[in-house]
Amino acid sequence: MSDRLRILDSLDAVPPDAWDRLHGGNPTLAHAFLSSLHRSGCASPDTGWAPCYLTLWEAAELAGAVPLYAKSHSYGEYVFDWAWADAYDRHGLAYYPKLLSAVPFTPATGPRLLASSDAQRDELARELVGLARRQEVSSLHVLFPAQPDAEALRRAGFLERTAIQFHWRNAGYKSFEDFLADLSHDKRKKIRQERRRVAQAGVTIRRVTGREATPADWDFFAKCYRRTYREHRSTPYLTREFFGMIAGRMPDNVLLVIAERDGRPVASAMDLFSPTVLYGRYWGAVEFVPGLHFEACYYQAIEFAIERGIARVEGGAQGEHKHARGFLPEVTRSFHWLAHPAFAKAVDDYLAREGAAIAQYVDELDERSPFRRGGE
Repeated sequence: MSDRLRILDSLDAVPPDAWDRLHGGNPTLAHAFLSSLHRSGCASPDTGWAPCYLTLWEAAELAGAVPLYAKSHSYGEYVFDWAWADAYDRHGLAYYPKLLSAVPFTPATGPRLLASSDAQRDELARELVGLARRQEVSSLHVLFPAQPDAEALRRAGFLERTAIQFHWRNAGYKSFEDFLADLSHDKRKKIRQERRRVAQAGVTIRRVTGREATPADWDFFAKCYRRTYREHRSTPYLTREFFGMIAGRMPDNVLLVIAERDGRPVASAMDLFSPTVLYGRYWGAVEFVPGLHFEACYYQAIEFAIERGIARVEGGAQGEHKHARGFLPEVTRSFHWLAHPAFAKAVDDYLAREGAAIAQYVDELDERSPFRRGGE
């Protein structure tokens, strides 16, 4: 490794302004967001996320970086490689530790090779492979990268995997009704029915940014978040401490949607946002109200995006039910390097078949678009 490249086990050594110049305003990559994950202990060596950020320096200035972790498991990634790990285990090989470039617990697209030029991105991609070889890990994975990163990773010889998310695009809408007018009649009718049902149940909605939210709002949201994981018989990744940190450190990038009935909160959702993108993240409820999930997680996010002129809402992982509500399929990508040649070949063959199935699925979704067709 050259003197220009360094591995950091903490972001504390990097000034926030220097880091934040690299990611183009993406809140999921903000110094405040990532360092809050580490400081709160949510993404730390104790939880199987050991930071080992690859950084590129020009003299004393930070010129590039890769959010990188040594992982001892595959939880919290949203690109599933459990079958690969199982295959390694059945052949008596160790799959963990592995190296992972991603934002912990956050299936949002964004830069992973944080740099200002293709040459720097190429250097970072090559060095990632060199680091994986030197550390003798089984594999290296880069999840949900932006397009310039994807091109560099292809040039570096990574295997490419495709998947689907559902994203909403703002076509210059002036209001939510303006958006509804673009939908087919049946989809428009269903959304209006769902919103009316929530209102008739006596539920009102309050939206507050991190700057406006009170500690009580965050306490309730954290309760909802924990309840959602408990209902799925899973352990929550994030803590109340983490939510408090991002509320204080990046208050203009956090949105809480709070549903109330009879003067008390019954559900809440949290989003991250920038001037150009809103990222739907977490939701939970203490009472069941038909349609409230769609209202809090999707319709309020769309309304907020329209009001702010935000161009895109990323709906998070999975969820074809978003399609009927105006979220269209978006191909997302991940890139993978495996040290073992035979396993690399087997995975490459599998990814080719999987990619063909994904492409066919997108074609099927496009054929039943929720938006009006000519003459409708």
